[in-house]
Amino acid sequence: MLSTKVEELLNAQIEKEGYSSLLYLSMASWAEEQGYPGISKWLYAQSDEEKGHMLEFIHFVNDRGGKAVIPGLKKPPAEHSGIQEMFNDVMSHEQFITASINDIVAMCIEERDFTTQNWLQGFVSEQIEEEASVQEILDKLKLVGSNNIYMFDRDILGMRTSGTDTAE
Repeated sequence: MLSTKVEELLNAQIEKEGYSSLLYLSMASWAEEQGYPGISKWLYAQSDEEKGHMLEFIHFVNDRGGKAVIPGLKKPPAEHSGIQEMFNDVMSHEQFITASINDIVAMCIEERDFTTQNWLQGFVSEQIEEEASVQEILDKLKLVGSNNIYMFDRDILGMRTSGTDTAE
């Protein structure tokens, strides 16, 4: 059984994961409209992954005797000033999600909810990978500069593999 405090944080995470999915979907659409199929494909896959995370949290809360709350989600930005800035925003968002997951783990320790703490370890590891992946993109963008975005867009196609091909 979930404590009230842990359940509240897990429900807040459901909203954050849902927003993450919409944010990356909006970014993917913008990149596609700008003519960057590689970047858009990477972001579409990220959006799908975040939706999957939201569903995992919903199922976990319900399976542990809680009540998952399906939130209304705020509209993400539809415009971006450029690829570099957009991926800076992706990194900031991933760091925000990492902090949120860490806050839930801390509450699980405080509440002695070792089952949820153990379940969350997969998300802790996932966030390490997410931040490293985005940092790799930021590093590549720094190397190629704004004059070679076409080559970067072609390169990013190989950086992300997904079982879904929503961008095709």
